[in-house]
Amino acid sequence: MRSHKPLVVTDPGLLQTKSFQTLSHTLGSKKLGETWELFHGVHANPTEQDVVDAAKAFREARCDSVIAFGGGSALDVGKACRLFVKKPDLQLSAFNYHDDWSGLPRCICIPTTAGTGSEVGRSSVITAFGTQRRAVIFLPKLLAKLVILDPQLTVELPPKLTAATGMDALTHCIESFTSPNFQPFCDGIALEGIHLIARALPIAYKHPTDLEARGQMLVAAAMGGVAFQKDLGATHSLAHPLSALCGMHHGTANAIALPHVMKFNAQRKPGLYRRVGIACGLDIVSAAAEEADRQTIEFIQNLVSDLGLGGGLRAHGAKDAQIDALTAQAFADPCHATNPAPVAQSDLKALYQAAL
Repeated sequence: MRSHKPLVVTDPGLLQTKSFQTLSHTLGSKKLGETWELFHGVHANPTEQDVVDAAKAFREARCDSVIAFGGGSALDVGKACRLFVKKPDLQLSAFNYHDDWSGLPRCICIPTTAGTGSEVGRSSVITAFGTQRRAVIFLPKLLAKLVILDPQLTVELPPKLTAATGMDALTHCIESFTSPNFQPFCDGIALEGIHLIARALPIAYKHPTDLEARGQMLVAAAMGGVAFQKDLGATHSLAHPLSALCGMHHGTANAIALPHVMKFNAQRKPGLYRRVGIACGLDIVSAAAEEADRQTIEFIQNLVSDLGLGGGLRAHGAKDAQIDALTAQAFADPCHATNPAPVAQSDLKALYQAAL
């Protein structure tokens, strides 16, 4: 892929890392502003303003491509800013999938976390102007032209973020596998992703420099990003508002909500999580349906606790007074439409209350 002047889209926290220094050295540190440009204004929960500002930087520097470098937020902004390069007056509230989106600048995605799978995704999740809602922009043309998975770039990720992003990847795999939509290719990818994460995430969390574990997590995260093209479930409907209204890291929100949603689903569809548990390494092939679910959910709960993500939503900034607003947004979120068991608004409220 030839690029004469790429715009690197990243967040300010990465600028002092060895990972960014590696990228800068590769592009030519002394050529910043000449053969490549830098935008580092991406927030942890990216906003439409981040996307607008990145597109403005692209146009003003006369760039011809994007290198999205960082976690899911930087990747989402890097992919989405190309829409605003093509249509500077675009507003996400008026985004139309059917418009002419040909000729978007090419994009390279280089993740420095193993979580969202955004590097292989066809969508970006951005908080739109004038709202506290995370909008999902879906467009196949957002796919990156090239993805680079380098475990060395994730070594500096702190244990807390290693845990949160890893649980995001695991949630993608579990929810996509249990979605009732028929897509056996995604099912196989999701199960292997679960298998890799169950083995590699505790190692990457406790031993940050273990490149084999880091590499397996990068691959598993990308697998989760592929698998959830099948769709997700109620865990993500609960998690999205927690980021928009409470500022909670998306992976942390998933980690806390996931066991509660699994219990809800298992009560209505016994045996749903048997193959998930087997992928985690549990000996439950011959167990009764309810017992297979119980052991699988217990494994996930213990993993969340071992990764330091326990304690409930209150421990991570959510307040009781926010439950009604969170519930309204969760019910409006489309992910629960493909939950394995139907979910009413009252169910989502009860799940929030259980997770507090």
